Amino acid sequence: MKSLVKLQKDWFKEGHTKSYEFRKEQLIKLRKMLDTFEEPILKALKFDLNKSEYEAYTAEIAFLKMEIKDHLKNLKSWMAPRDVKTPLTHTGSKNYIVKEPYGTVLVIAPWNYPVQLALAPVIGAIASGNTVIIKPSELTPTVSWVIKRMVEQYFPSHLIAVAEGGKEVTQELLEQPLDYVFFTGSVPVGREVMKKAGEQLIPVTLELGGKSPAIVHKDASIDLAAKRIVWGKFLNAGQTCIAPDYLYVHHEIKADLVKAIQKYIYEFYGEHSLLNEDYVKIVNRKHFDRISSFLDEGQILIGGRVDSKKLRIEPTLIDQVTWTDKVMSEEIFGPVLPVLTYDQLDEVIEQVGSQPKPLALYYFGENEEDQQKVTESLSFGGGCINDTLYHILNPHLPFGGVGSSGIGSYHGKASFATFTHEKGITKQTTKFDQNFRYPGSQLGLKVIKKVLG
Repeated sequence: MKSLVKLQKDWFKEGHTKSYEFRKEQLIKLRKMLDTFEEPILKALKFDLNKSEYEAYTAEIAFLKMEIKDHLKNLKSWMAPRDVKTPLTHTGSKNYIVKEPYGTVLVIAPWNYPVQLALAPVIGAIASGNTVIIKPSELTPTVSWVIKRMVEQYFPSHLIAVAEGGKEVTQELLEQPLDYVFFTGSVPVGREVMKKAGEQLIPVTLELGGKSPAIVHKDASIDLAAKRIVWGKFLNAGQTCIAPDYLYVHHEIKADLVKAIQKYIYEFYGEHSLLNEDYVKIVNRKHFDRISSFLDEGQILIGGRVDSKKLRIEPTLIDQVTWTDKVMSEEIFGPVLPVLTYDQLDEVIEQVGSQPKPLALYYFGENEEDQQKVTESLSFGGGCINDTLYHILNPHLPFGGVGSSGIGSYHGKASFATFTHEKGITKQTTKFDQNFRYPGSQLGLKVIKKVLG
């Protein structure tokens, strides 16, 4: 790890990554790499997570291609120096901001979207002129192997390299003099990453998680809300950091909403989802056992069956739970959806607001005053009104957490900004000099009081 980091840092210092032409060429290579390795990627995702071709392509490959397309379209304008206003005190000077890369970036990727979340930050880092070391998740070893092979085929290790292995590899990398760390994963591991980076004052972006609520008010379009909640919650078998973690529904429409949710679970996955060959499995035994333990709490309304051999858990709704239950005390990260009921919207705002800030929030309801009340009263990373997950697909929206759900953001222009240092420059005139700033100036204090006071 030490020699790899040194290799990249030495090569970066030679200035190879600075030009627009170079960065554009690398983005085009990334796109070609995805085209060339599309089949191996799909097969690896099927093997490690049992992702269907449709889900693997749309949620992993298509997302990356969209990001690359947006970067290629806007990169030149994003890179350009930006002029800023010149105050009266700086008369005669020109003031502007230069965009410069940090240097060598470490991207630590998770297992739930192991291709998308490994390469999406790389797109922004490379577009910004950095070199990158990717640390894929060891929990999806087939995908990790494919990522390493395709990166090695298209990029030299001094520009992009892949470091496979377990947490010991991550720890060794975090001991190196990196210039930026981008981490996606759990809150506990995120704390450790930030602690290690902080020892060297290395800037970080942390994309974490939390308990993201879906709130369904009494004036919501029940059928459409159910359809979009089922899609957002059970995509990837609930192993999505921005999936609805629990459902908060108005008591007047609860029965109708649950009925509609069952209809769409059956429509999307069949009445016997455990037999559906395209239904995603839980990543490993440890996570399967953890999620299965939630099924002992509350009352099961829908689902509840498991296949311990294939590590599958049915899309499940659980009623009669409280905030003291285990299922409500940690992020579920699986296909289990607890249901809470409320009478007044203020109850929801008070209760959700008393919890750690979630990565996402979804509100379903037609009244615009209620929509504004919820989105402005509660702090969360990002979200949707009358939908789930869809905000992540807009490259013009920054994606990231707040508080315990994360630090920093990316996607589209936000990715370029994340991996770019904005360097402020004042270019001063030599045609005249402002004497009031120098010691001994008789008018200096008067001028300063008038201009700055």
